[in-house]
Amino acid sequence: MLNWANRFSIFCFLDSHNYQTGPHSIDCILAVGAKNQFCAEPGTALQELQKFINHQPGWLFGHLGYDLKNEIEDLASNHNNRHQFPVVFFFEPELIIRLTEQELIIEGSEKAEIVFTEIMEANVEECNVESFDQQKLKQRFSKEEYISTVNELKKHILRGDCYEINFCNEYFAEDTTIDALSVYRKLSSLSPNPFSAFYKIEDQYLICASPERYLRKEGNKILSQPIKGTSSRFLQDENKDAKSKQELNKSSKDRSENVMVVDLVRNDLSRICVEGTVTVDELFGVYSFPQVHQMISTVSGKLKENTSFEEIIRATFPMGSMTGAPKKSVMEMIEKYERSNRGIFSGALGYINSNGDFDFNVVIRSIMYNAKEKYLSFLAGSGITFYSDAEKEYEECQMKAAAMKLALKS
Repeated sequence: MLNWANRFSIFCFLDSHNYQTGPHSIDCILAVGAKNQFCAEPGTALQELQKFINHQPGWLFGHLGYDLKNEIEDLASNHNNRHQFPVVFFFEPELIIRLTEQELIIEGSEKAEIVFTEIMEANVEECNVESFDQQKLKQRFSKEEYISTVNELKKHILRGDCYEINFCNEYFAEDTTIDALSVYRKLSSLSPNPFSAFYKIEDQYLICASPERYLRKEGNKILSQPIKGTSSRFLQDENKDAKSKQELNKSSKDRSENVMVVDLVRNDLSRICVEGTVTVDELFGVYSFPQVHQMISTVSGKLKENTSFEEIIRATFPMGSMTGAPKKSVMEMIEKYERSNRGIFSGALGYINSNGDFDFNVVIRSIMYNAKEKYLSFLAGSGITFYSDAEKEYEECQMKAAAMKLALKS
């Protein structure tokens, strides 16, 4: 199916990999082609997007890039956007294909049988990423530079400028060529995650293995599941793996990170929810994924009547797990201390259905590839608090980057 979809200039494939870590309305869905599309940079993007949503009664798929922050707050971005994803992009697909273990449903075409035949006859090539030269992969921050910067950020925390800040390092390669679909297949095999995606807009590809949900709306209920807290998996040693999970569960540093983000999410949701309805459904839940154990909390609330998509995004974006607290101050620091434009990374990708319900991930654990510019990169970061050990934060970034590096390895 994905080999068939790759002929389209625009498509979005979302796959939950049958995870049961939270409510999933859709197991696996592919949207291809664009009957209508919306593309905007910060300014009046959300206002115009709301108009687009109001005029499109069907399904929409797309993303919100990190730099949408510049419209929501009085902020700026000075780093070059090498990935060149639009800041906001949504499209009404020509075709939607839903997959479950039992059936395949093709929507939007009277020629569903022809589409099905084309899919079944599409060439399936073996995963082949030999063309990527591992020697080209570099880091914006060396280990020494990263540790030094984390210690500078801890000084800000000590002075009371912020409580927690998400700080990222970019791994990048220039003048490089990959087969994006093959890399996605390999990453999915190495690291299947509940909010995985393969997304294409012309020459821009997102190869995503995200474990994190940003926001889900069903009816008048809104739900967010921020992740803060990470420990290693030891798949060859059951006792060591169980110990790592237990240590994460008891870690005062990770719990302090997590509760700060939960408080931020509660505050964001309280702006759009009925008073007294915002609740923490689960605090400090520890879940296991192929590469890491993660600490996940769930916060939900009942939306005020007639709350629009625009209002919801203005109140909650960017997500606290990828910024910190207080949100505006740390976003200014992120711009000052990081050395690259985040682009679609730490933004959100997902869908809005015909009822106005939606589900969006947090774009992390993701490779971004600009085929025209031959530029590839991925970012990995961690939450810096007063209790952070700079060397351990660097090791956490390496741990989070490991699956992407392996997916690119021949």
